[in-house]
Amino acid sequence: MAAFRPRYYSPQEVSVHNRPTDLWLSFLGRVYDLTPLAKEYKGDLLLKPLLEAAGKDISHWFNPKTKDIQMHINPLTGCLKYYTPQGRFVHIPPPLPRSDWANDFGVPWWKDSRYEVGILSTKTRHIRIINTLTSQEHTLEVCSEESMWEILRRYLPYNAHAASYTWKYEGVNLDMDRNLEQNHIPDEDEEFFNLNMDADAFTPAILLYFNDDLTEF
Repeated sequence: MAAFRPRYYSPQEVSVHNRPTDLWLSFLGRVYDLTPLAKEYKGDLLLKPLLEAAGKDISHWFNPKTKDIQMHINPLTGCLKYYTPQGRFVHIPPPLPRSDWANDFGVPWWKDSRYEVGILSTKTRHIRIINTLTSQEHTLEVCSEESMWEILRRYLPYNAHAASYTWKYEGVNLDMDRNLEQNHIPDEDEEFFNLNMDADAFTPAILLYFNDDLTEF
């Protein structure tokens, strides 16, 4: 079976990819795996800012309108140049002309769709999943945009037969093609925050009822 790749990633999931041999970044709502780039430029000083930002969101490096690196007027030349206060990095040209800079790389990495692996979730949620057959309970952090099928995929490490169950919330069967909000499982984090209450103490519970088959993904 081919490995399943999620559509959405939480900031926590991106943050664990923070090494030269496993280097992810997020920016402008997308998640990128720059591990191949890090391997290609291993030992290059221009890789340093990317290594320091590994596992983090770098949207502030970009102009959200142009989706390009921020620009400024270079005080030395008076010309419009890329603004890189964190230090010049891979595919950014030098501030002054140099004969040793190779610009034959084609598309810069931040415009290269080959590195994109998914979408950064705008909001994550915690849910409890209770197996009524075994009474086992697990709390998962999920992306609010994900369908119930995608959430089921996250639950598979705890129950390989998760698809053999009917998923219910407050006695109502869930539409597995819809997300939590669309299944009328409201996100009340903001309300609890305004009331100075701990939202984790009121994590919604999804109940699983066994269907007497052994479906596996």
